[in-house]
Amino acid sequence: MKLDGQKAFITGAGQGIGEAIALKLAEYGCDVAINDVSKENAEEARGKIQAMGRRAITLLGDVADFPEAEKMVKQAVDQLGGMDILVNNAGISPKKEGRKPKIYEIEEQEWDRVMAVNLKGVFNFSKAALAFMIPKKKGRIVNIASITGKTGNSGPVGVHYVASKAGVIGMTKAMAYDVAEFGITVNAVAPGVIDSPLRKMSTPEVNEALRRAIPLGRFGTPEEVADGVLFLVSDFAKYITGETLDVTGGWGMD
Repeated sequence: MKLDGQKAFITGAGQGIGEAIALKLAEYGCDVAINDVSKENAEEARGKIQAMGRRAITLLGDVADFPEAEKMVKQAVDQLGGMDILVNNAGISPKKEGRKPKIYEIEEQEWDRVMAVNLKGVFNFSKAALAFMIPKKKGRIVNIASITGKTGNSGPVGVHYVASKAGVIGMTKAMAYDVAEFGITVNAVAPGVIDSPLRKMSTPEVNEALRRAIPLGRFGTPEEVADGVLFLVSDFAKYITGETLDVTGGWGMD
């Protein structure tokens, strides 16, 4: 499953699932562009990748801003020499006192910000990356969704997060149709409850209730989500497009 010499761009890659994806793709041969809003986190991730003998660059910026996204993708292409893989991972999930906010507690500005990051960010970077993938007739796009976007059971996250991730799943299918003629695949990974920095925003009581609901009896790890991404960008998945791979320990299984 080697990806030697391929160039990957991961949004929100400074910590948690995004960092795990960046490290996994570097382990299998990719040079990596790391996007994050935190310079400290991005630089730390870059150092880990460079220690593996791979090239890595950091690109700080807001995924919700299309001109910024376009600029960052062009910088990645210029500095790394191409764009083979895009992983749209950046996302936010606001909490209210460690629990999910109910719809009647969500302000319009919070709704708009979640949609801008979680959904529009996927559009922004996909459109920018496809400008380089389409002429080559080659590329892999993986969008990080959520099992809540399929089940409608919001679990520990608010309705704005659920709606945004359902949108990501729908967008994944539509994008896959749009770019199939160019040999580009578009898939999604839908994590369940993952032991990541976002999980620490919930209260211990919420987390324990979630753990008991998972058939495998534990939270997933960021590395296990990264394994799903690795599969989808590899040649083992070259005839798979428009699909959503659940990484949930059985929680919310189809």
